[in-house]
Amino acid sequence: MPQPPAARRIAERVLSCPDVAGLSRGPFGAVATYLPGDLVPGVAVRDDVIEVHVVARYGRPLPEVAELIRDAIGDLAAGRRTDVAIADVVTTDGRKE
Repeated sequence: MPQPPAARRIAERVLSCPDVAGLSRGPFGAVATYLPGDLVPGVAVRDDVIEVHVVARYGRPLPEVAELIRDAIGDLAAGRRTDVAIADVVTTDGRKE
């Protein structure tokens, strides 16, 4: 079972990436790590994979954004594969592209 603080630390690191506008729970709201009385949206920590869904800022190529996210959380992944999904893209003024 993953340590709950890991999901929070992962979310903080992902949100610190300049090309990330926010986290997304995915199309059905299922991407999250559930904790007692709380949840970390947009980050699903499993035994073999970490799944991260984000809203990206317009500008940088999306494969580069995903790679920057993987680099930012690499030490927290503890050898697990990291899947990054770009759920949406917004401009600097918050409009969707």
